[in-house]
Amino acid sequence: MPYWELPRTWLAAALTLALTLLYLFDLGGAGFLGPDEPRYAAIGREMAASGDWVTPRLNGSPWFEKPPLLYWTTAIAIRAGLRDEWAARLPVALESLAFLALFFELLRRAFSLRVAATATAILSTSAGWAVASFAAVTDLPMSAALAAAMLLVAFGRDARGWLAGALLGLAILAKGFVPVVLFAPWFFAARGRRRAIVIAAVAVAAPWYVLCLSKNGSAFWNDFFWKQHVQRALSAEALQHGQPFWYYIPVLLGLLFPWTPVLGLAANRKIYEEPRVRALGLWLVFALVFFSAVPNKLPLYVLPLLPALAVVLASALDQARAQPAWIACCVALLLLAPGLAAGLPDAFLQGATKAHWALLPSGLVFLVAAAFVWRLGRRREWLLAMLAAAVAAGGGIAYLKAGVLPVLDRHDSVRAFWRAHPEAAQACLDRSVSRTWQYGLEYYAGRALPSCGAENSPRIAARGRALVVE
Repeated sequence: MPYWELPRTWLAAALTLALTLLYLFDLGGAGFLGPDEPRYAAIGREMAASGDWVTPRLNGSPWFEKPPLLYWTTAIAIRAGLRDEWAARLPVALESLAFLALFFELLRRAFSLRVAATATAILSTSAGWAVASFAAVTDLPMSAALAAAMLLVAFGRDARGWLAGALLGLAILAKGFVPVVLFAPWFFAARGRRRAIVIAAVAVAAPWYVLCLSKNGSAFWNDFFWKQHVQRALSAEALQHGQPFWYYIPVLLGLLFPWTPVLGLAANRKIYEEPRVRALGLWLVFALVFFSAVPNKLPLYVLPLLPALAVVLASALDQARAQPAWIACCVALLLLAPGLAAGLPDAFLQGATKAHWALLPSGLVFLVAAAFVWRLGRRREWLLAMLAAAVAAGGGIAYLKAGVLPVLDRHDSVRAFWRAHPEAAQACLDRSVSRTWQYGLEYYAGRALPSCGAENSPRIAARGRALVVE
């Protein structure tokens, strides 16, 4: 039996097992990173302790920056016995895996096994999706629910309008009203299913909004709607995330790594003769323009584009003349992985332009993998070549996780510092401590830490790239 005719259940089981091992590997390998992970985890922990599933609270005070879906999943995981990083990150990883299984099955039915396997391989092993599936932030839950709703409308039958609406409701519970804007083109195209979509979305999302508004009044609406939606859309000054209009072009190139070279095939007009691919392509242009026009920009804001982009690129690869060369080129790009592993910790704390990047000899092993993939493709074992490329990309991700997470834990997370300095629990925060570190310190302290006055001692201070207790 040819490799491309292997039973669907065998292929699905192999992909599921490999992705599960990759995504769950070392979820606790680094303490909470950045300001968002510890802050959202702390809110989920307070929700689990208080039993109040309506009003999110940070250090006892209402916090209305995001809707509750991520907080709910963290609180449920804590109630189930998980703690800290695993409680916050495991639900996100499982949501990603569940979406990828649905993604594969929808594409297999709509296109072919080859397109489904290729698109799933591209999406699941792209840098952006893999990173978002590890981090306890709201981008992955929203993107997965929104993409599932979109694909059900694009490829599903009329009866799936209810499910699409329910998933849209989950996306709204994950990150507010941005999913409504992104879903709008599909809603207008969903003739005969619009009523079901609206009813299901409202039934899922509205109860929390109504309850939270009734309990908290204008404080909720002014912060959540006015500041987090209107001001984000109109001004970059309020949230200090301003970037130029073209910002997401290089960001998308990076999020797609190592599959970035395949973007060269997206310019082929022939692939857009297929109506569903053309619809996805037009939506990608709409979504990219929308995000680019909004002044506030962060890299993972465009994560919702990756599933649709993966479908377009898989269709392009399926019709490409030099398939082995394109796939091998993507694998060869993984030779940058060791250098990225060395530079990422500095980039995380200081920014990509200040980090030291290098091309390391250990990356040459991926050139061997690229030659193997190319040879499989030349022998017309196309699906096996694609799966081998996905294994290589997954190996690159595992290499990055194994190499980067311990360094991030020592230098960028505060977890190692907190464990090594029990006296920090009684210390105050010096003004030299950045916001990035403050939320992590307060998470592990389990409370808000006071600011230092002139005579306070001991105090937690930042000295260069390190925290100290003085």
